[in-house]
Amino acid sequence: MLDQVTKVHDESRQGEAFAPEAAGTQTYIKKFYIESYGCAMNFNDSEIVASILNQEGFGATRNVDEADLILLNTCSIREKAEQTVRKRLTEFRSRKKATPGLLVGVLGCMAERIKGKLLEEEKLVDLVVGPDAYRSLPALIAEAGTGQKSVNVLLSREETYGDISPVRLDNNGVTSFVSIMRGCNNMCSFCVVPFTRGRERSRDAYSIVREAEELFENGYREVTLLGQNVDSYYWTNDAGTETVTFAQLLERVALINPLLRVRFSTSHPKDITDEVLFTIAKHENVCNYIHLPVQSGSNRILQLMNRTYTREWYMKKVTRIREILPDCGLSTDVITGFCTETEEDHQETLNMMRFAHYDLAYMYFYSERPGTLAERRYQDDVPEDVKKRRLAEVVELHRSNAEAGMKKDVGKTFRVLVEGTSKRSAEQLFGRNDQNKVIVFPKEQFKKGDYVMVKIESCTSGTLIGKAIA
Repeated sequence: MLDQVTKVHDESRQGEAFAPEAAGTQTYIKKFYIESYGCAMNFNDSEIVASILNQEGFGATRNVDEADLILLNTCSIREKAEQTVRKRLTEFRSRKKATPGLLVGVLGCMAERIKGKLLEEEKLVDLVVGPDAYRSLPALIAEAGTGQKSVNVLLSREETYGDISPVRLDNNGVTSFVSIMRGCNNMCSFCVVPFTRGRERSRDAYSIVREAEELFENGYREVTLLGQNVDSYYWTNDAGTETVTFAQLLERVALINPLLRVRFSTSHPKDITDEVLFTIAKHENVCNYIHLPVQSGSNRILQLMNRTYTREWYMKKVTRIREILPDCGLSTDVITGFCTETEEDHQETLNMMRFAHYDLAYMYFYSERPGTLAERRYQDDVPEDVKKRRLAEVVELHRSNAEAGMKKDVGKTFRVLVEGTSKRSAEQLFGRNDQNKVIVFPKEQFKKGDYVMVKIESCTSGTLIGKAIA
C-alpha cells in the first residue's frame, strides 16, 4: 500500500524484539524470540502469541542466539516492511543451518499474503501463521518439529482472542494496548488489510473492560483501545438482548477509575459520531486526541480510494470535533502520488492540511500493494520522483503547522502521565499530555506512573519542555 513513511513527533518500533519484564520469574523449557513490524495491532498480536506460547512451555528471550523458535510478526502495508522482513529471514537462515532443531516462523499479514513463496520457493521458514490462526501455533510448531512445513492462514469471522490475557512484552508498565475488534469492512482501494485480516468483528465488551481493569490493578495508568476502525465497534451478546456501541464501551472503560487514562485508535472519518465526542467531553480521563486519517484532500482521489467521504464532509467533521472538544489534538495519515493524482489534487491536500493544522501526521508516498483493489483497477502512473517531491512538500507544511501549534502551548500548564526517563538525560522525565504531545521536564522527586502538572517553558518542533508545578 504505502512506502517511505515519515512520522513526526513519534518513534518507529519496526522490528523491535520483545521479552516480558518478568521473564526471569518462571523457568521455561524452551525459548522464543519475536520481532514485530507494522501497526500497534501487530504489537498487540505479539502479546497474544506470547501468552499462547507461555502455556506451551516457551518463554520469551531478547537474545536470538538462545532461541529455539524465532518468529517475525509481519506487515504487508508497506513494501519497505516486507523487504526488511525478507532480509531478516535470510539472516536467520544461516543461523538455522548452524542450530539443529531451530524453527523459524512468520506471523501476521505478510504471512497470509505470500505464504507460498516463503514456504516453497524461497524455503525461508518452517511455519506460516495468519492473524486469525494463532491458537493453532502449538500444533503447527509440533508439526514443523518433525520436518513438515506448517501453515494456517485461514481467516475467521469469529476470532477475537477475547479470552486470552496478553503477556505484556517489553512495556513501560504504564501504558498498554487493548484490542477491541479485528478485521475491517472498509474496502479502501489502496489497502490490503481486509484481505489479510478479514471481516470486521467486535470483541466481547465485558472481556475488554476486564482486561483494562486488570491492567489498572497491575499499575498501568493508560490504555489505548485498538481496532482498524474503532468507531464501528458494535458488540451484541449471544442472546441478542444487549448491544454495546463504541461510545458506550469508551464510557465503561473510563469508569474503571479516574486515574486510568483512555485513548483509542483508529477512527474512520465516516464513522466517528457526536456520541463519541460527547463521551470524550464528559470524562476527564478520556484523552482529547483523535487520529482521523484524511489520506487526500482531493474529492476525485478520495473517490478513487473508495474513502466514502468528500473533502467538504471531512472538513465539517473536523469543525464539529473542535466545537465539542476545543482543545482536541488531531492527527492524520496522508498519501501522496496515488494513481492519476495531478498537481491540482496535490494542492487540495496541502490546503486540507492548512485547514486542519494537524498536531501529528503519518505521511507516505503511494506504493502499489499486490492484491488491493487499486492494483486491479488503476495504473500506478505517477512517477516516483514526483511522488517524493509531493511528499516532501507535505512533510514541510506539516512541520511548519506542528511547530506553530507547539509554540502556542508555551506558557500553558498540562497534566502529564510520566512514562519514563528521557533518552537524552537521566535527570529528565518524559510523558504525554491529553493531546498526545510529548513533554519533558526535570525528574525531581517524580517517578514513572505519576501524574504531574507541568508548565511549558519552551519547545522544539516535536517536544514541549517544561517544569513541574505540582
